Amino acid sequence: MVENSQALIARIEQLKKEKNAVILAHYYTTADVQAVADFLGDSLALSVKAKEIDAKIILFAGVHFMAETAKVLSPDKKVLIPNPEAGCSLAESCDAEKFAAFKANYPNHLVVSYVNTTVGVKALTDICCTSSNALQVVQSIPAEQPIIFAPDRNLGGYIKKLTGRDNMVLWDGACHVHEEFSLDKIVELKKEWPNAKVVVHPECKATVAAVADYVGSTAGILEYCGKSEATEFIVVTEAGILSEMKKKYPKKRFIPAPPLGSTCGCNECKYMKMVTLENIVSCLENSSPEITLDEPTRKAAERSILNMISIK
Repeated sequence: MVENSQALIARIEQLKKEKNAVILAHYYTTADVQAVADFLGDSLALSVKAKEIDAKIILFAGVHFMAETAKVLSPDKKVLIPNPEAGCSLAESCDAEKFAAFKANYPNHLVVSYVNTTVGVKALTDICCTSSNALQVVQSIPAEQPIIFAPDRNLGGYIKKLTGRDNMVLWDGACHVHEEFSLDKIVELKKEWPNAKVVVHPECKATVAAVADYVGSTAGILEYCGKSEATEFIVVTEAGILSEMKKKYPKKRFIPAPPLGSTCGCNECKYMKMVTLENIVSCLENSSPEITLDEPTRKAAERSILNMISIK
């Protein structure tokens, strides 16, 4: 298996040079996929990077909406996704047609949508946000302006609590990974590791976020763990981030929080794990599957992302 992996890695490096391609990988992919990436990060940061880099082909090792976002920002580049079946429970919880009907019920509301949405939902959005800047985006909007926040009810509820905005309507969507973390198991881990800091992604339920020492995005969690004087952390987000944590901070201990009913001690996104070295090789060899978008939808989605980027 190790020899096979080495052969696949060598083939990937060869194909990248031949085709002027770069690989962007999300923190939640497997460690071997992260190892072949030219750039590693969260979804929006990678899409912005795709726009900046000089490459003919962008291979996005992540889920479908992430590759879509890269194509929105880089229409002149060929954007590939190794496994088009790699969806996202959060993005899929917000169907664009149903969201359009929901939006019609609130004609005076401004739409703020998490970047974890399909391009169709982004096209219906006024301003996108990420888990790291959602608070800043909402605070940039006048307090009297009512808002629709989509699609994650947990992130939206967290921002609503921080801002005290009663005029914010939440779409009822969630990420299956972050929704399933067990508060009881986190409390048990805290007893076992009393000096550990609890770091939580804001897509988790409010009851879980309430016991956190830090709530933030994947990039925010990584930064917090580096700056903190603590040496032990209970990590309440997708387990793929552990590879980067251990790589960046080898002298610190990271304890993955388990979901309800689990004894394995970790919580993984099944979609992220659908990206493999094998389908990366196939994708590069065939320059397919490719992300294609109709131009009106792409332009509308781009506007919502650029509106976010323009907020200082």
